Amino acid sequence: MTPPLLSIRDLSVAFHQGGEMTLAVDRISFDIAAGETVALVGESGSGKSVTALSIPRLLPYPSASHPSGEVLFKGRDLLTVSDAELRRVRGGDVTMIFQEPMTSLNPLHTIERQVAEILELHGGLTGVSARAKVLELLQAVGIANAAARLGAFPHQLSGGQRQRVMIAMALANEPDLLIADEPTTALDVTVQAQILKLLAEIRTRMGMAILFITHDLGIVGKIADRVCVMTEGKIVETGPTAAVFADPRHAYTRKLLAAEPKGDPPKSDTAAPVVAATEDLKVWFPIRRGFLRRVVDHVKAVDGVSVTVRAGQTVAVVGESGSGKTTLGLALLRLLPSEGRIVVLGRELQGLGAPALRSMRADMQVVFQDPFGSLSPRLSVAEIVAEGLAIHRPGLSPTEREAAVVRALGEVGLDPETRHRYPHEFSGGQRQRISIARAMILEPKFVMLDEPTSALDMSVQAQVVDLLRDLQRRHDLAYLFISHDLRVVRALANEVIVMKDGKVVEQGPAAEIFERPQTDYTRALMAAAFRLEAVDGDAVRQ
Repeated sequence: MTPPLLSIRDLSVAFHQGGEMTLAVDRISFDIAAGETVALVGESGSGKSVTALSIPRLLPYPSASHPSGEVLFKGRDLLTVSDAELRRVRGGDVTMIFQEPMTSLNPLHTIERQVAEILELHGGLTGVSARAKVLELLQAVGIANAAARLGAFPHQLSGGQRQRVMIAMALANEPDLLIADEPTTALDVTVQAQILKLLAEIRTRMGMAILFITHDLGIVGKIADRVCVMTEGKIVETGPTAAVFADPRHAYTRKLLAAEPKGDPPKSDTAAPVVAATEDLKVWFPIRRGFLRRVVDHVKAVDGVSVTVRAGQTVAVVGESGSGKTTLGLALLRLLPSEGRIVVLGRELQGLGAPALRSMRADMQVVFQDPFGSLSPRLSVAEIVAEGLAIHRPGLSPTEREAAVVRALGEVGLDPETRHRYPHEFSGGQRQRISIARAMILEPKFVMLDEPTSALDMSVQAQVVDLLRDLQRRHDLAYLFISHDLRVVRALANEVIVMKDGKVVEQGPAAEIFERPQTDYTRALMAAAFRLEAVDGDAVRQ
């Protein structure tokens, strides 16, 4: 028999802190053959990403160690090879797509420079040849107007666009093994389908193997040959994907397959007071060219959008990456300059100075898309969650602040005993729950939720949706919910706004939008999310 490309044998991973050892991965074993896709699935904190980072030795050594095991790649144990040999393997033979693109891309370098650096280090391409290859890669991963994006910096791209850049970098040198850690988390449903098709095509053409890490079992069924189910650092079930899905043997696997956001949003009162509204809102970014950097055109990120959010109501904004969803939310909160009316709690925000705006911030909160980028690595979780209290409720005693932090963490499903840890000690899903706790601790009237469930596994998504609905009922909260996950939108939203290229293409009650979409664009989004996998105009039954 042909030996496997990658063979993990009896692997354990431990973290050391304060003289104590925590076992994150406990004696797991699995193989990946050349050209095969193996999915590693499980809830946040199950050990999936730690396993993946162990392969190219990217864990924070020496605080992490391997009490047992081997990582055999083409017969060589990557845990024992020299640093020089490991550098040749990384980025060439083995590449990785990370879960959080904003923290993986250098904010000081353009997209072209970052992708070209991979080509130069491992492929020897420079100059015109490198530029042409970078452009080809960006086009291959579905970045619109790729030539104009070569000079862009990461902060100028949407979350989904940044993830696509990461995928382009990982595929640049046609590796033998691609480790994809939640590669479609930040992508909308149509682009997600395109990326899955792209990975499948590249795997077939190159004979590339893929270790695909995800919490979305719907994706696993489309792309993986075999699946390994992981919980509490152990692999509890493994086998061909179709067989495991058809007849799951372990109770944990059955739990994962049954998990999905369910239920209906709270009934909204159309006569309830308006909490936040925009009228003809515009956010245009100038395009400057020439020696004098004259404005020659504008990127119309938000172009004449009107939104009304009432107390107790959730208005969802959906659309593909780059459609203007997040820009709309940030402008409504006066976190981006804009034109047009913005009214929150009866006050016109345009023209307000910083002191007046600060007094309103407690009632206007936000949960950002990238939890790691929005949490200070130098503060403990307790300090992060309590920071808003120190600013907006300075009269609270330290004991009262601590009690409020404990309650907030408990509400979002985190153990309050972990509050003295730091963000890097939590999984991506746990960090997102910390972000939600930070927003909710001030009991705001209006919350902008920017992809709050994108980094969460299915079962935790359902818990967070239930939590958000419960908080809304108890406090009559108004939500502006930005998401590409239409399953979550359906469970949470009363009204839906569909955006494309900065404009609203469809708007109305959620039930009507989901049952009777009026535009081709909305129908394509619904098809990709619920019924069909739409890729490049083709429709394939799921």
